[in-house]
Amino acid sequence: MSNTPHELAEEFPGQADKIHALKLADPHFAGLLAQYTDINRAVHRAETRVDTLSEEAETALRRQRSHLKDHIAHHLAHGADSHG
Repeated sequence: MSNTPHELAEEFPGQADKIHALKLADPHFAGLLAQYTDINRAVHRAETRVDTLSEEAETALRRQRSHLKDHIAHHLAHGADSHG
């Protein structure tokens, strides 16, 4: 278990400006960012034992975070036209 927070600035180094621009231009992308932030915080709280979750619940949250990160990466690579 890693209790390192997976902040987007660390996950996508050098892309902060692009993330900000897409967030302003694309409501769907902004929603992905909000979901990622919420789930990432929940994972970090579980990993640091601030919140107690079952191993299965923690694993499910990590999968959700990974899935959202993949979607965010896709948007960063393909721009605001990639809602799939």
